[in-house]
Amino acid sequence: MRTIDLHVHSNRSDGSMTPSQLVDLALEKGLSAFALTDHDTTGGLEEAIRYAADKEIEVIPGIEFSTEYQGKDIHMLGLAIEYDAPVFRDRIRAFVDSRILRNRQMCRNLAEAGIDISYEKLTAAYPGSVITRGHYSRYLLEHGYVKSMPEAFDRYLGDHTPYFVPRQKVTPAQAVQLILDAHGLPVLAHPTLYHLGKEALQRLISELKETGLIGIEALYSTYTAGETREMRQLAERNGLLISGGSDFHGKTKPGLEMGTGYNGRLIIPYDIWEKLKEKREEMLHG
Repeated sequence: MRTIDLHVHSNRSDGSMTPSQLVDLALEKGLSAFALTDHDTTGGLEEAIRYAADKEIEVIPGIEFSTEYQGKDIHMLGLAIEYDAPVFRDRIRAFVDSRILRNRQMCRNLAEAGIDISYEKLTAAYPGSVITRGHYSRYLLEHGYVKSMPEAFDRYLGDHTPYFVPRQKVTPAQAVQLILDAHGLPVLAHPTLYHLGKEALQRLISELKETGLIGIEALYSTYTAGETREMRQLAERNGLLISGGSDFHGKTKPGLEMGTGYNGRLIIPYDIWEKLKEKREEMLHG
């Protein structure tokens, strides 16, 4: 059976592997396609697509937007986006700029706490990356301030800590519209992780479907069999397609494998991507 992975991160956001290395890994894993969905950036897409051009693997251009809904961090995936559209690129640049402002202040906060860090040192340690809290945790671990990445979040990086600086975010509906403007497929990422409750999750999906949501991530690395079944049923009730992905980050998420999740339990058939592609053709050409 041909398999895919529609949720993968490179070192252009908070993954540990380059876009080219992800292509090689996907081939090694026997995948037919994967979507590169870095956080709020398309910076790795050109490299991945160019590197895969003469190889038997399909690289799907994607992105994962961090959005806010009723005080919760909600992630929206955009699949098969036209990432080089000028308007889309301008909006992505605005996302990056907002991250830079947040990161400069967080570095100042941590430096005041006695940590040898600055925005310049952080970007020098992870060149070419859109800096996320994952990079901070690795920096703190590598420089001996914490003994684990979870400890870094507990002590320094979590929303509850005095060092955290919130970043201005769009709403999920705004992200859906931005993805549609780039002729992409808007998909709600890993819905069970938000702990919204069934009624609130249904309200969110209903609101997003009015905007143009086409799918939800029904196959995911941490789902139980019951959660997978529940997400499939949720998609069916709402007339939505399903997507699936590992949320692979490389060394940032130990034990999580591209394409197969934890302990090889994740299997995402290629026909899921075929149905999504058919939907995109319908959206573009009626």
